[in-house]
Amino acid sequence: VQLQASGGGLVQTGGSLRLSCSASRRTFRNNGMGWFRQASGKEREFVATISWNGGGTYYTESVKGRFIISRDNAKDTAYLQMNNLEPEDTAVYYCAAARSASGSSRVDQYQYWGQGTLVTVSS
Repeated sequence: VQLQASGGGLVQTGGSLRLSCSASRRTFRNNGMGWFRQASGKEREFVATISWNGGGTYYTESVKGRFIISRDNAKDTAYLQMNNLEPEDTAVYYCAAARSASGSSRVDQYQYWGQGTLVTVSS
């Protein structure tokens, strides 16, 4: 395993969770990082991405103003702070390391994937 996602769980509507994505066996400090999610019966979708140095971030429209992506290269860890969660946010969340330093919103631009962590938001 090279990327390990954690921090998922069950939360009520309006609650918060922070997901972590830590690297092992190799460093991803020079890679853009991304978070994706996959709800039951749906395709994997982009959530947020961050450039190698944290200078650039980009979010899907539905999470703007609620989610914050960040990274700590000293710890080889990326984060996704999720606030004001909604039932529609329920999904398995995956972190991934991009082929590029800038990151991407495209699934096919990611080379390494974590195993996913389940986020369930109850209404």
